[in-house]
Amino acid sequence: MTAAPLILTPSAAKRVSLIASKQSRPAILRLAVEGGGCSGFQYKFDLADAPDAEDSVSETDGVKLVVDPVSLDLIAGSTVDFVESLGGAAFKVENPQAAAGCGCGASFGI
Repeated sequence: MTAAPLILTPSAAKRVSLIASKQSRPAILRLAVEGGGCSGFQYKFDLADAPDAEDSVSETDGVKLVVDPVSLDLIAGSTVDFVESLGGAAFKVENPQAAAGCGCGASFGI
């Protein structure tokens, strides 16, 4: 069974593209899940130079979103968005698998 694809919104793709161009790097956003955070797991975002062989890759407007297989099990079907609000600007993950979240939206539980 293949995992549900991840979606990178145009807003998030635009922001990744902007950050990558400022750092002279390819527009590839790596999303990983790590243990920790207030709800058990937390999201980690980073720019990648290239996808790894086993990564799941999705693309929006020329920007790639890459996720390792272990993280993908926890976030399959998620949408990655970039949200600007009074509290600041941040990448946000809408994870349909998350049973619990925290107020800051940076961690989740299953």
